[in-house]
Amino acid sequence: MPHSLVFREDHTFTIAQFTDLHWKDNGVLDQKTRRLMEDILDAEQPDLVVFTGDVIYTGDVDPGDLICEDPLGALREAVQSAEIRGIPWAIVFGNHDTESIITREELIHAVLQYPHTVAQRGPVEVSGEGNYRLSIQDAEGQSKFNLYFFDSGAYSPVPHIDGYDWIRSDQIEWYKKESLQIRDTSAKQPLPALAFFHIPFPEYQEVWDTKTCYGHFYEASVSSSQVNSGLFAAMLEMGDIVGTFVGHDHINDYWGELHGIRLCYGRASGYNTYGREGFQRGARMIRLREDERSFETWLRLADGTVITEQPEHIPGT
Repeated sequence: MPHSLVFREDHTFTIAQFTDLHWKDNGVLDQKTRRLMEDILDAEQPDLVVFTGDVIYTGDVDPGDLICEDPLGALREAVQSAEIRGIPWAIVFGNHDTESIITREELIHAVLQYPHTVAQRGPVEVSGEGNYRLSIQDAEGQSKFNLYFFDSGAYSPVPHIDGYDWIRSDQIEWYKKESLQIRDTSAKQPLPALAFFHIPFPEYQEVWDTKTCYGHFYEASVSSSQVNSGLFAAMLEMGDIVGTFVGHDHINDYWGELHGIRLCYGRASGYNTYGREGFQRGARMIRLREDERSFETWLRLADGTVITEQPEHIPGT
């Protein structure tokens, strides 16, 4: 029976975002990732877990390293911390989840077999696997907040364009139709919503370059696609998205507001991948309040530290 996402009696709803686990071989590093997730889930008691891509790693490895020979087993171990606690969980795929061995179609079918997942395959005619919307309801069953999930793909499908994929025009049209359908049945303005995907869109660079941001930017640049497909513009036009959440860039964790939408990075959660000395793994937490269009967010790190105020970055300083 599908899980319903419902605001608590105190009218809050809390989401834990884990990103870039890169689960591979169940070795020492993966077990550190497991302990991190278990500690954070036990401390925060979230109502929903969202895995924002690169949950498993099926890409190239350095000579002598183990490859992920069992992607379905890796998936099982990666989501176990949420599953055994009975916490509903959602997922989007990243560029490394289906690099080899397994396809996106096979992986989403495996995801849908888990008792506590709220993920959906989404419309099969739309690009990617796992484009879907979830609704958070009040105690009377009325929708109060929406969550959109997008498959941001992997690598550029165009030979002369290097780098990463982009969210395609048919995915944007799907989102706009969903948003308009909700608008038709709601009151004066569209219900507020959040969006989750793996690869940041180019506006993540723009918000850092032009607006006050909070957090860290340790990557050489934002690893977005070279193509701007217009998703951010569509979100502005629809007027429902108040925050976006991505991963992909392991040592960025900042957020900033651009034209009324808060663009947020998660905090990389997995140890079986690159990081930065002194930059702990962790999770981004998100708290919604019923009948409010805003949200609270903070970081919880592997050592239990809670960061509610991140360093301020002002462009040009």
